[in-house]
Amino acid sequence: MMRLTPNLRLESRLWRAGLFPVAGLDEVGRGAWAGPLVAAAVVLPPGRKDLRRVLAGVRDSKQMTPRQRTTWASRVREIALAVGVGEADSAEVDALGPLRATRLAMERALHALPLQPCFLLLDFMRLPEVSLPQTSLPHGDALALSISAASVIAKVWRDQGMISLEERYPGYGFARHKGYGTLAHREALGRLGPCVVHRASFAPVAGLLSAAA
Repeated sequence: MMRLTPNLRLESRLWRAGLFPVAGLDEVGRGAWAGPLVAAAVVLPPGRKDLRRVLAGVRDSKQMTPRQRTTWASRVREIALAVGVGEADSAEVDALGPLRATRLAMERALHALPLQPCFLLLDFMRLPEVSLPQTSLPHGDALALSISAASVIAKVWRDQGMISLEERYPGYGFARHKGYGTLAHREALGRLGPCVVHRASFAPVAGLLSAAA
């Protein structure tokens, strides 16, 4: 699969049209069996001509190593005009479903921004609950730099949170698999049963809860 390099074409077009601030949004953790769903919103500064160069390592977070993500998340926070993070916890994912919980986390990320954007760029998503103009971009986290930056911020935030959950709920391996459906996670669930941060509506967890009942 060809690796795509994010750029500022869409953001630049919006800036030239007088649309500012522009916030890029992305989420991580939608398919995990445990832990929160995390979204981030990032507003990049339009006045920097070297913006693409100083964020040269930022791309879709799935294409980056943990060390690269940590390094570039720090750089994004240094360069960005604003960064906001929002979460939907496992109970909210169960109650609302992954799609609505994603939109809730994104709304919270927008509310966490210290400024009000006037346009949103999203990866595959739309936020009908938000009245701001917005564009849903297929593969946006690999194409638009502000969405890529949001994906990196969200991933680092969630990974750090899952490491903390490993300390509170030892034995599940959250620090390694970050709540996703690995063989090690499945085996830990079989030994220990689900804990409070597992998503009871997800099939592997629901199956264990049903068997226990």
